[in-house]
Amino acid sequence: MSDKQPSLSSAMSPSKLDSIGEASISCSQQENGFINSFSLFSEKAVDELLQSPVQGTDEHLIEFSEAMRTVAKALRRAAEGKASAQAEAAEWRRKYELERARNLQLEPKEQLPGQHGDDAIIENLINQNNKANGKFLNCCGRNGICSHEVLRDGEPDSDSKMVRKASFKLSWCCKGEQSDQHKHDIVSFERGNITTAERSSKQISLKWESRPQTVLVLTKPNSISVRILCTEMVRWLREQKNMDIYVEPRVRLELLTESSYFNFVQTWKDDKEVLLLHTKVDLVVTLGGDGTVLWAASMFKGPVPPVVPFSLGSLGFMTPFHTENYRECLNQVLKGPISITLRHRLQCHVIRDAAKNEYETEEPILVLNEVTIDRGISSYLTNLECYCDNSFVTCVQGDGLILSTTSGSTAYSLAAGGSMVHPQVPGILFTPICPHSLSFRPLILPEHVTLRVQVPFNSRGHAWASFDGKDRKQLAAGDALVCSMAPWPVPTACQVDSTGDFLRSIHEGLHWNLRKTQSFDGPRES
Repeated sequence: MSDKQPSLSSAMSPSKLDSIGEASISCSQQENGFINSFSLFSEKAVDELLQSPVQGTDEHLIEFSEAMRTVAKALRRAAEGKASAQAEAAEWRRKYELERARNLQLEPKEQLPGQHGDDAIIENLINQNNKANGKFLNCCGRNGICSHEVLRDGEPDSDSKMVRKASFKLSWCCKGEQSDQHKHDIVSFERGNITTAERSSKQISLKWESRPQTVLVLTKPNSISVRILCTEMVRWLREQKNMDIYVEPRVRLELLTESSYFNFVQTWKDDKEVLLLHTKVDLVVTLGGDGTVLWAASMFKGPVPPVVPFSLGSLGFMTPFHTENYRECLNQVLKGPISITLRHRLQCHVIRDAAKNEYETEEPILVLNEVTIDRGISSYLTNLECYCDNSFVTCVQGDGLILSTTSGSTAYSLAAGGSMVHPQVPGILFTPICPHSLSFRPLILPEHVTLRVQVPFNSRGHAWASFDGKDRKQLAAGDALVCSMAPWPVPTACQVDSTGDFLRSIHEGLHWNLRKTQSFDGPRES
């Protein structure tokens, strides 16, 4: 350099170089599960460097000064991001400790006297479920699934005017045997070899112990054919079966508009009465498609009576019965026994970032098909952090995520690339929507896990959650959605059995694996 141009060493004094060197870039250690690729410049050193006067007008020094300013801005942003990530990690650690402490408090402390092994575990689970409902109920049988545990929440209070419901019993059927008792799966460790006893078909059968008296009829709106069928069915149930009938307020108005004969039809006035429907209704009949079954399930926030779904929709994965012979079908259902599919539901909680603790959640929402978290109208990718119990699963970057039941495996999850799963397989489907990754494949998780989907603080936009296609809720940065298996399944009647109805639905509804048979007159192996 000439004498008129200051040297690089004169523009950057050794003291400034030393101060930068003390905060120079270095390899990092792993912190909070993420790798910090460098330690940042100290802001004081960068300010001293940028405030030092540049002598002369050398273009190289000016460019170098501008480059250093750009680097300083980038490092400041990185420092802010690191501080935000550390704060977020600390908050997650605090919430994790709260959840862990809550789980430890909920664990059974001791075993009941006189009980050993599996019997004690089963009894503890039954007691926990009964206590959660606020009532303690006796089991109807050791080898069956009693209606009180699965589909009812106990006897009505003495001070409330309730209709006495019909009682029934659900039991495991065994193919090829007269007995309907379940063969328990017994694991043997004799001589160091692990073997299991013969398994039953796991088909559930419903047998009425008293005559059903009350039926709820739900219909698809805005359909003339459904309206005509509803009128005919209500009249037949009243005249031939002498049953009490509930319908929606809209349907009752339609029936009364047609004839004053239908004054006997009952309905409800407000949401409080809807919450008590399961204490009055013995049976639910739906006239429509799968959407009508979803609507019926959404009306029951707890136990659900048996549902008889008639197909008046498009595909009908959950509606095996045809309306042409509805009298024969209902006669068989009311007489019993009938095969039942227990369709599991998901229980979802939204926890806002402003919540003081994990217990401060919004009202739980039950879904029969799926809960979807997507980007809504935002043009940015969704950024969702997913946890399974206490384990980090992945960070979803794409259009969104579907958490589905096995009954919902033939709905949105199937369109997003998820697998079709038998509805009685207890599990939760974890299906991404258009992920920006070639290796992001769907998962099927066990039914006992709790999934948490969190919108991180550095997300570019909000996310939106929808529950069975409705009730959309916005999820801002820091908000979380927690999903687990609900204790109240939806029991739907089968035309044949659970497996037969499932296979028929995918064959007829989706034309699954339908192709021409290969010609037999081609070349053959010698």
